[in-house]
Amino acid sequence: MVSLSEQKTGLYGAPVVPSQKHYNAISIRLRERLRDGEDVVVAEGYVFEFERRGYLRAGCFVPEVVIEHPEYVKLLHEEFVHAGSDVVLAFTYYGHREKLKVVGREGDLEDLNVKALKIAREVADATGTLMAGNICNTTMFQRDNQKAIDTARLMFKEQIEWAVQYGADYIVAETFSEYAEAKLALECIQQYGNGLPAVVSLVTHAQDTTADGLTFGEACRRLEEAGADVVGLNCCRGPDSMMPLMKEVRKACKGPICMLPVPYRTTKDQPTMQCLKEESTGAMAFPFDLPAFACSRTHIARFAREARALGVQYIGLCCGNASHYLRVVAEEYGRKPPASRFSPDMSEHFVYGDDKHVKKYHADNILPAYNT
Repeated sequence: MVSLSEQKTGLYGAPVVPSQKHYNAISIRLRERLRDGEDVVVAEGYVFEFERRGYLRAGCFVPEVVIEHPEYVKLLHEEFVHAGSDVVLAFTYYGHREKLKVVGREGDLEDLNVKALKIAREVADATGTLMAGNICNTTMFQRDNQKAIDTARLMFKEQIEWAVQYGADYIVAETFSEYAEAKLALECIQQYGNGLPAVVSLVTHAQDTTADGLTFGEACRRLEEAGADVVGLNCCRGPDSMMPLMKEVRKACKGPICMLPVPYRTTKDQPTMQCLKEESTGAMAFPFDLPAFACSRTHIARFAREARALGVQYIGLCCGNASHYLRVVAEEYGRKPPASRFSPDMSEHFVYGDDKHVKKYHADNILPAYNT
């Protein structure tokens, strides 16, 4: 633990201070940490990151990399922990029957889930972090179709039971457009999850309500009252357009809330990453041209500060996340992960640095050229 006089502020304006209480609590399970007032930093975004790296296809977004290159999944888990994630999230997002059917790999369902869970458990054990199982929108749920509901229930059941079998500390259920599907997922965690905590989040599309007509505050309140340990919002909206909805959630809910936006510059007029348009053509930027709308690290730091001030205990980033973003979030939440050793320090730059590092020649001759 460093003294206040030794705090480093750097590029983002927030002190980089390790929390001894945090490090002592890393291996404590989720409910205890939240009860004790601890924050939890969570890296998501595995689907987009592996698509960028060329190991799964945009469109179907099926996590085939788990089967074909499990070593790369392990490395990304380790990279996110290095950047400050308290959680290793098993890469089973869209690793369910409906998605695997799209690519003709339904027969690999159990193999994919078991591999993903074992990898996550291995990295969590090695790094002293939590390990979470992951279920998500089934892509076939219909709230007025009992057959579809029953099928979704069975899909949740098998993934949850595998997560329990292979040592998950809790279950993440996420990216639900409808309250009804989120509620079903929670019920399945409670029925088949052997008492594991549940983090349940709704996806925020362009409208300010769930697809089945509830405000996000009301939907999250109902999930909390039904027994979810953490409730909140994830995906589709960037920090600026998600934050107003998070304020509604905070007012409606008494317990821990979660916020995991996408790191893209969405606005009131274009509130989701699917709404963003290429300026020159008017074409939808999702997913190929989203890098043109990426948040700056300063923007991510501002979001994390605002989320912390709001009382968001479970914080992270979703699709589009990368380790440099996650490190910023962790630092704004008072952490000093291993990657903070390499946090930006522009005082050391040979042109833009301080008097100790900038030669007069460069100040007189190079700096003007840089700034022209």
